Amino acid sequence: MKTGTTRKVREVRQVVFVLFSLCVLGELGVGSSASAQTRLAVLQAEDRRAPTANDLAILRSGAHSSDPQVARAGVRALGRLERPMLITEILPLLRSANADVRAEAANAIGQAAAPWKMDPPKTATATLDNALASLAARLRVEADVDVRAALSETIGRLPYTTTTQVDKADQVLVDMAMRAESLTDRLGVAKGFEALVRISRKLQPPSADARSTLKRFVTPDTGEATGGARVRRLALEALITGSIADDEIISVAMKDPDAQVRRIAARAAKPEALLAAARDESPIVRIEALRLLTARKSAEVCAAAVAGVSDREVQVALVALDQLAGCADSPEATTLLDRVVTDLSDAGTPRGWHRAAHALAALATASPDRGAAVLPQFAKSRVWQLRLYAARAAATLKNREALESLATTDEDDNVREAAVDAVRRLYAHDADRIYIAQLSRSGYQILRAAATALAETPNRDAAVPALKIALDRLLAEKKDNSHDARKAIATTLTGLGESINASVYEPFTKPGSVSDLNADDLRRLASPRARITLRGVGTFEIALFTIQAPATVLRFARLAESGYFNGLTFHRVVPNFVIQGGSPGANEYIGDSPFMRDELGLWPHVRGAVGISTRGRDTGDAQIFVDLVDNPRLDHDYTVFAQVLNGIDVVDRILEGDVIERVEIIP
Repeated sequence: MKTGTTRKVREVRQVVFVLFSLCVLGELGVGSSASAQTRLAVLQAEDRRAPTANDLAILRSGAHSSDPQVARAGVRALGRLERPMLITEILPLLRSANADVRAEAANAIGQAAAPWKMDPPKTATATLDNALASLAARLRVEADVDVRAALSETIGRLPYTTTTQVDKADQVLVDMAMRAESLTDRLGVAKGFEALVRISRKLQPPSADARSTLKRFVTPDTGEATGGARVRRLALEALITGSIADDEIISVAMKDPDAQVRRIAARAAKPEALLAAARDESPIVRIEALRLLTARKSAEVCAAAVAGVSDREVQVALVALDQLAGCADSPEATTLLDRVVTDLSDAGTPRGWHRAAHALAALATASPDRGAAVLPQFAKSRVWQLRLYAARAAATLKNREALESLATTDEDDNVREAAVDAVRRLYAHDADRIYIAQLSRSGYQILRAAATALAETPNRDAAVPALKIALDRLLAEKKDNSHDARKAIATTLTGLGESINASVYEPFTKPGSVSDLNADDLRRLASPRARITLRGVGTFEIALFTIQAPATVLRFARLAESGYFNGLTFHRVVPNFVIQGGSPGANEYIGDSPFMRDELGLWPHVRGAVGISTRGRDTGDAQIFVDLVDNPRLDHDYTVFAQVLNGIDVVDRILEGDVIERVEIIP
């Protein structure tokens, strides 16, 4: 992609993302057949995770290719292997003649260092010193604005091990901010500081110069106010994460024209400002304010939440109902909850059960007697989601009879899981017979919950045979996404003194052994879109990033074209975070097997970005999520394979349980 296009894409409105898709044509549709085959060989070696010396040689050769597109694919793949020992091999590529390759190299250095975020060895310090020095030196002479942005971000995201390294990174970013020539420069610095503060603040807080820079970014000159919203968001994130946002900055940010800036500012706002924010024109600000009023134990939260229940946006109303759980002393609040719980006129419709469900969960806390009185009706509902919320309410009420009934007789394993988790917390091994009974179920979520509940059970003779039978059944199925259930069972058995083969924890399919990568489909899907239709809600379109995430796009396209997603739901809706869907079991643990690999790249988790849900590296099972707001903490940890082109308002209206009617691929 050309520099000018990249610069526009980063800050203009959603429709300009079309340009990104169009640019993909140049990468997959142009060039010699030899180059195309070389690129495919690089992608396939990456798909296998380069387990052999030959695969690694393919990637190294690709990274040094004279063809810029092959070189980009090669260096990107080296970084995605997440092998810190390769950092020294990637560093020279910062001097590539091609700007796009240099940007990929900067990002690849940060990705290669990712394993050190958790437990860096002693040898990491020298490697990180070298990487930081090389990145800083390149930043001083780099002429391309997009490469400078990538360098700045990587300087901030490296997993530093010493205060000296953090101090140097801090100063390099401050110096870059002083030399910033454009919005893209400032965006790179802001991304760098957001990552640096989030990852390294325990080692060293931001310097006085860094604080001054970040405050300047949050309160820009008038000429920048409409063009640098992401800069302001990231800078404010850094200030709040570092606990260095003063009242003046927060006051300014609470009046920002950008709703996301106001939402972030609310996290550090005073109660009186939160009350005003609860009436903000943007629903994301109203949601944030209601939650924070509860978290701050504000005396005004109940009045604000009562008003919020009538909000024109359903998501705001549901969040408001949740907050009423803490309003036991407010007759108005409990009366309102009682009224919502008893109005079940729409509860049997696909989009009508949510208010009653949230009200029940809140009423169980705010008015236990009333919650207990209405619980049986919900526990017997034909709508499984209402029974799920009934299990949550029963947990609050400590209603053992209701929980045991839901755990042992409900036909839906999601309901059983909620009930079993509650029984475990409340009654521990006094209910082992219930956990053991669940081990004959098929849902991975209930098997995981039951196995976890049986950890350290005193009823070993009854539990061990049932656990082993369940584990053998999962091993015979050979489905990668039974991983969490297998792990829970194996962990419990090990704790009970049983010997477990380490292979139990491994995926059944080796990386790349089941691959969608082929030249024909890569060309066919050079610039694809997908149209996602939600039953009774509407349609939104996404641009698929075949260059950044080819294996993910091809897997998604194959499943969509086969009708896999048709009839599945968005089972997880977290306002001001993400929506997630595409599970045949409507939960986190059941998706498409085999696992798919991560393809972590340069595209950020901004509002409307579409990613792949995982539970650890390379554990994607085709469940997708859409970022409802900017989520920078997800950057470089979750694959982004698409971006919403149009219909973001439809995405905002999606409720828990909404059905995906169809997904159409538009090549």
